[in-house]
Amino acid sequence: MKVTNLAISFLASLVTVGSPALAFSLAPYSSSRVAITRRQHNGVSFAPRMSSEDDSNVSADKETSIVEDFREKQSFTSTATSKKDKIDVTMKFGGSSLANADRIHHVTALIKDQIAAGYRPRAVICSAMGKTTNALLSAGDFALEGRVNIDAIRTLHYAALDEFDVNESVRNEVVELLNECEDLLNGVKLIQELSPKSLDQLVSYGERCSVRIVAARLNQIGVPAQAFDSWDVGVLTDSNFGDAKLLPESEDAIRNAFLNRLDPDVVAVVTGFIGKDRNGKITTLGRGGSDLSATAIGAACQLDEIQVWKDVDGILSADPRLVQKAVPVDDVSYEEASELAYFGAQVLHPIAMQPAMKYNVPVRVKNSYNPSAKGTVIGKREGPAPRLVTAITCKRGIQLLDIESTQMLGAYGFLANVFKDLEQNRLSVDVLASSEVSVSLTLDKKQKTDNVDHAVAKLSEYANVTVKKDRAILTLITDVQRSSQVLATAFRVFDTCGLEVEMMSQGASKVNISFVLKNEQIDDAITNLHKCFFEDKCVVSN
Repeated sequence: MKVTNLAISFLASLVTVGSPALAFSLAPYSSSRVAITRRQHNGVSFAPRMSSEDDSNVSADKETSIVEDFREKQSFTSTATSKKDKIDVTMKFGGSSLANADRIHHVTALIKDQIAAGYRPRAVICSAMGKTTNALLSAGDFALEGRVNIDAIRTLHYAALDEFDVNESVRNEVVELLNECEDLLNGVKLIQELSPKSLDQLVSYGERCSVRIVAARLNQIGVPAQAFDSWDVGVLTDSNFGDAKLLPESEDAIRNAFLNRLDPDVVAVVTGFIGKDRNGKITTLGRGGSDLSATAIGAACQLDEIQVWKDVDGILSADPRLVQKAVPVDDVSYEEASELAYFGAQVLHPIAMQPAMKYNVPVRVKNSYNPSAKGTVIGKREGPAPRLVTAITCKRGIQLLDIESTQMLGAYGFLANVFKDLEQNRLSVDVLASSEVSVSLTLDKKQKTDNVDHAVAKLSEYANVTVKKDRAILTLITDVQRSSQVLATAFRVFDTCGLEVEMMSQGASKVNISFVLKNEQIDDAITNLHKCFFEDKCVVSN
């Protein structure tokens, strides 16, 4: 179905929004073409290849043609006619891709195939095997209760060591790390304390064991590789244990390590998720930090592409668990990817986009279980998006606060006071819509209940505050220059399906439009919007 432009008056009359503050703007639609571009390199820009990398079952001829297609779109040297022999990439693999010995065997074979196809992985960034991180966190909790047991963690790693029959030195390294992990837990048991610093060291053992096994397997199948803890290749962080940030000097340290110390033809298998602070203490980058490890290394070295291998075929138009006909999205902009991550799509860590954006290095999201799928390229876009809506995502379990001033219209400082009270209670706002004397905003479920209650009490001193729980944010990733079309269709779907929108906000990023609905209505809203924007089966007609 083609989406038609509707008069704003029709749109306004179609739905009555219950929130005291509703604001949006409708911009004209532009139909110019779109291009995803790579960074400027020696004065030449190029678009990353959109065809798929093939798995081990495809022919060498096809692999070669894919790489030649990539090379035709780029220039790497000072002369316009020369070509680069290898395509330098980082490759990141998450825990599900490294769940056991079979998966590690598959991943290492995949890496070898990519090398045969013309790619040169300067770094392979690995998460812990399977659910090892969660197991280590649980082991820490049990240690506080007086019980120390990492038998299941040992069994998982020993099984991989046995399956691959690794050499004695690698086995000893892994065994020594697991013994050290158990010693740490015994210390926790004795002193009955697990500080954030100790917790970061505890969870680091998963990645540190993983990279040693992966590197050993790569060497066994003929791929020269060496395992590195991330701090050995320049990953430096602050001392905010549990959610550390990369230090500015880390960029130069990473670049120096890869350009001056490491052999470019030896695959550096690097721990994701972890780093060290200036005092030499192990830190973690927070959940999803392995993505940041990959993009930080790829961007610092200004490589040709950052590959993030997951268990899905790239970025999809919606959650496939809810929408069976969700389709892969070929390409998205950095801004779109960041908004998708922030509003609930489990694709990339939001902060992971920043290094890639800085140097305009494209990020390709691929499926390690289905290597032939072409995945999604995240890069810099010139011009509007090629489609009306890129993807639909949601964030459930949020609270909606309607705050209406009890003082005179236009009272000075109303909004300033609102945000001061939120800041003092360490409350982070997801979306908001405001007028001069009223504001509606959402708080996600991670906020502490005591902080929310205290903030509401302070706000109630000068405003009427209504708290609505069990709400959800539905976000359309779209080019807001085409918001007239998007909003017309969305509100007609809401009206036809009897769905009540309680708040709407158009983000300053210009790539998202968000609606707040009740939790129980969000599934119907997503499935019906997806039919309209992606399946040509809209519940409303032209």
